Amino acid sequence: MTSAPKPRISIIGAGLMGHGIAYLFAATGHEVRVHDTDTVALEQLPRRLGVIRDLLAGPITAADRVSGHISLPETVEQADVVIEAAAEKIEIKRLIFSAFERHAPKHAILASNTSVIPISRIAEDVADKSRVIGAHFWNPPHLVRLVEVVVSAESSRPAALKMVDLLRAVGHHPVLVNRDIPGFIGNRLQHALKREAIALVAAGVCDAETVDDVVKLGFGARLAVLGPLEQSDMVGLQLTKNIHDVLISDLDVTPHTHPYLDALVAKGDIGMKRGRGFREWTPEQAQAVRDRLSQFLADAAAREAKKA
Repeated sequence: MTSAPKPRISIIGAGLMGHGIAYLFAATGHEVRVHDTDTVALEQLPRRLGVIRDLLAGPITAADRVSGHISLPETVEQADVVIEAAAEKIEIKRLIFSAFERHAPKHAILASNTSVIPISRIAEDVADKSRVIGAHFWNPPHLVRLVEVVVSAESSRPAALKMVDLLRAVGHHPVLVNRDIPGFIGNRLQHALKREAIALVAAGVCDAETVDDVVKLGFGARLAVLGPLEQSDMVGLQLTKNIHDVLISDLDVTPHTHPYLDALVAKGDIGMKRGRGFREWTPEQAQAVRDRLSQFLADAAAREAKKA
């Protein structure tokens, strides 16, 4: 008996997310085609795949299963699963999904890696909504195992469940998002925390470095093994209620981007690449943070691989 052929994967975007997603599937035996309109990004694709392979000590042949394509129709014409990992702009994503419907096989699952845009808005112009879903990988996708699989409409649930099975088969941890809402689950939680963090700094309660220390050295130290609702059940819901009775009404409820963040962006203080954001950064300090994160996630991935 021969095993069934692995689904053929097509990815739109060879950038930060796209090349990591490509490696994930190629390393587990899938044929992967990657499209980008930027020829430099396609030229750099083998090198970037090699960096991931070296980091994870992955199969030497993984990059051989990935091909780069300037033509989108050529990229998706034989695909079983298409994953869009383009810029986070709804107009671009809508154009791409319209092209998917014209050029991808009728059976192909069409997925968006958007971080926050509802899938139904991206797929407004797609006639067959039953094959359109969200597949929100976290950065970097070859190191962070979680993927939020979004049911865009009830008719798309079978496609979402197929994606869940596919992601499990390649060693990732998919979770199902049953309602197509902005930000899905993870980014709603993450940016609720960021909103309060910004408000604390803006109000002069503490500086940005203190916020980061409190998260990393306090409750953040346990978040990888103990989720917030799990922790609430552990300490007891009566204690959680008592805390909420005092605290909830005092939390920030700014209904738009906080003015403090708007002011930083207006000044050009946009983060590490400019040397200043909420905090000041030298190039060496910024690189040290990137290296620390990469090594931490690589070590965690290696530990998970040993368990498998």
